[in-house]
Amino acid sequence: MGNALFIVWRESAEAMLVIGIVYAWLKRQPDAAVGRRYLWAGIAAGVALALVLAAAMLGIAHFLSGDALDVFQTAMMFIAAVLIVQMVFWMRKHGRTLKRDLEARMRRNADAANWWGLAIVVALAIGRETAETVVFLYGVGMAQMTVPVFLAVLVLGVALAWLTFWLLQQGSRWLSWRTFFRLSEILLLLLAGGLMVSGLEKLIGMDVLPPLVDQMWNTTALLDDTTRFGGFVASMTGYRSQPALLPTLCLAVYWVVMLVLMRAPREAAGAKAA
Repeated sequence: MGNALFIVWRESAEAMLVIGIVYAWLKRQPDAAVGRRYLWAGIAAGVALALVLAAAMLGIAHFLSGDALDVFQTAMMFIAAVLIVQMVFWMRKHGRTLKRDLEARMRRNADAANWWGLAIVVALAIGRETAETVVFLYGVGMAQMTVPVFLAVLVLGVALAWLTFWLLQQGSRWLSWRTFFRLSEILLLLLAGGLMVSGLEKLIGMDVLPPLVDQMWNTTALLDDTTRFGGFVASMTGYRSQPALLPTLCLAVYWVVMLVLMRAPREAAGAKAA
């Protein structure tokens, strides 16, 4: 539940950033009232896209059973992990220019009196966030949640995102958009690693992959991953108190690759500055 709450919070806050940028830009336009109607139409279309995707995924899962369902759920874990990593590096590359790029696209549509074009820009931006949220939630076990728990996670996550967005808009020194994205990208990369480990364990359980070594060590006395807190840490980071060798090796390689990729842009920027 904790990882699902984090996903809803983070993705909702990013979606609110996009809406906030568009809304602030529209307020400076002479026909802002017309533009706002298309803004809400774009938001509704983006959310509808997520609902269609959620219905399709749950529908597929409903018709599958046994090994086929296990394969589908395992595939969604890996897909969610890949999408999370892709999203983190996309935001690292485009985060600084997101506001400028959005405003440029909206300005071109406004100059051509193409309000439907503005609605499409918003729908695609919001649809991307909400569709990613659906895939991530399924990857971390949305299908196993009861309806009341899922609704509680959704409401609480959106409420926390709104509070975060409000605090960020106040220009606080200790909480800025830069801090928010840096902190959340670390947590997202941890979650992607956890999803990868869970997917590998499912493949080992289906005898698709060998564990290499069944149990490398036992740290249950320090942190038992079958407890509520230990389970949360395990799902968010890939920690296991009795890990097999293959998932542990893959997680180590994953973090080496992530650290190299995260350092590369900084080194390139430093070389360019020099």
